[in-house]
Amino acid sequence: MSKQPLRVGIAGISGRVGQLLVEEVQAAGAVLSGGTARNPATVSTVPEGVPVFADLADLAAISDVVIDFTHAETAIAHAKAVAAHGTAWVLGTTGLSPEQSKAVREAAKKCVVVHAANFSAGVTLVSRLALMMGQALPAETYDAEIVEMHHRQKVDAPSGTALALGESVAQGRGVALADVRESGRDGHTGPRKTGAIGFAALRGGQIVGEHEVLFTSADEQITISHRAFNRRIFATGAVRAAQWGAEQPAGYYGMEDVLGLPPL
Repeated sequence: MSKQPLRVGIAGISGRVGQLLVEEVQAAGAVLSGGTARNPATVSTVPEGVPVFADLADLAAISDVVIDFTHAETAIAHAKAVAAHGTAWVLGTTGLSPEQSKAVREAAKKCVVVHAANFSAGVTLVSRLALMMGQALPAETYDAEIVEMHHRQKVDAPSGTALALGESVAQGRGVALADVRESGRDGHTGPRKTGAIGFAALRGGQIVGEHEVLFTSADEQITISHRAFNRRIFATGAVRAAQWGAEQPAGYYGMEDVLGLPPL
């Protein structure tokens, strides 16, 4: 008996990344089961015959996997919807509150959740290297800084990816990022605090995303960098995560699991 094609739904199907996801789902040979939009009646950019809903619960009911790059405000409702239907959930939303993060973790008890700040394979590997460097390079002698630049329309800073990289450095050092984070230095700030993880956010033009992680001592500097030339890498990675997640038992996973990286 032949295996049925994977049914993939896209939350926010009319958005910029949503349109790329439509193309990548089809290129992967999966079935585009449908999508969601705030005003389904006004969506004209989806393939003919593909349903568009206002409520993610309707999409989850007809999908094996839902890919979700929407907004933190939808996380709790979406978590309940995928959990109720046992639908795998590939979640790229960042900036979740503790309550929203808890809802995502609760959903993972009933369905597969693959959650990542960035679905690029390259960024995932940079994050792993940042963690390893945090472990290996003493905070007393190596200052950690993260610099990111994005297009001028981006409304949040630092970026979700930059914060995730900072979390990796903090994890490697065995500290909480909230306790050592420094952002937006301005004016007479005094000397740099030992052990701080600094962030700088640049905005301009139409840059998709650039991130650098720097470890600097009195004698050397190590830099890891990643540059995204096209948003398609996020869509490609998310579809890869959807295909992988559809084969897994319920649980909370990250992009490192999708890539098969060994635990540290």
